[in-house]
Amino acid sequence: MLGKINELTAEIGGLSANSAGEAEELRIKYLSKKGILSLLFDEFKNVPSQEKKAVGMALNQLKNSAHEKIETLKKQFNQQSDKGENIDCTLPGSPFPTGTRHPLSIVKNQIIDIFARLGYTVAEGPEMEDDWHVFSALNFPPEHPARDMQDTFFIGTNPDIVLRTHTSSVQVRVMEKQQPPIRAIFPGRVFRNEAISARAHCIFHQVEGLYIDENVSFADLKQSLLYFAKEMFGQDTRIRLRPSFFPFTEPSAEMDISCSLCTGKGCNMCKNTGWVEILGCGMVDPNVLENCNIDSKKYSGFAFGMGIERITLLKYRINDIRLLFENDIRFLEQFRTAH
Repeated sequence: MLGKINELTAEIGGLSANSAGEAEELRIKYLSKKGILSLLFDEFKNVPSQEKKAVGMALNQLKNSAHEKIETLKKQFNQQSDKGENIDCTLPGSPFPTGTRHPLSIVKNQIIDIFARLGYTVAEGPEMEDDWHVFSALNFPPEHPARDMQDTFFIGTNPDIVLRTHTSSVQVRVMEKQQPPIRAIFPGRVFRNEAISARAHCIFHQVEGLYIDENVSFADLKQSLLYFAKEMFGQDTRIRLRPSFFPFTEPSAEMDISCSLCTGKGCNMCKNTGWVEILGCGMVDPNVLENCNIDSKKYSGFAFGMGIERITLLKYRINDIRLLFENDIRFLEQFRTAH
């Protein structure tokens, strides 16, 4: 064994190479997993015990010598390669195309960030839901129009399994698992059986919010939404709340903001009213609280929900919702600096 090691030591000491490729071939021949040195190390287990110390030291010295020799050969060709190139380090680099976030993602993250400053956490839930979480727990009576096929996508023939029509289903899941205080928002994708047009789509995105605690009032709701509107659309933005109806809130309201395009004077965007509707809101109906095992006599709360597409169309003055789903690179590149 020692004789073989001595022969290899002499052989490796006399190695030479005419190119970087030949140096790499020598590395593979001697130092790879199936190289000569690896096979030699495999034979080491057959060496008699009294010889292991001397043979082991010789093997390690051989391995180190081989590494040093081959690295010296490779470095020689690397240096030659560097000398052969004339590189001007002051030249600008070649442009490297980068991607950008989708405008819906940009707006969603902005909404999440605004409500995070108010102490809201983010919760998510499944897109395929049962009737209880989408409708029944939220005080939708059996005859409510939203249960009809024209609005809801049902999974197969099972009337109990649907694609969620709003992220309110996540509100129910949170209330079932957590006792107040609850302060959370629920971003996600929702589905409704609607014809696709410039202003509507069968798939869209929502951010809903829920705040439940003792002594929560409608004034708290109004102040929270005013803060959101000013942070999202500018400090000069005004809001107004109009009475409305939702099965899961009472009282309920629609919130409008002053048109950012005409500053409330009237234009095509706001249909000459000076106001643009952006979300629905209201105080959580006591029946909804009781359905989720929350004491409605002790706790109260408010909820709100907005379409991310609608906010995006308003914020960036986009006139066709379909542009948000077509993934046209020319359209998306306009939002490179909008992060």
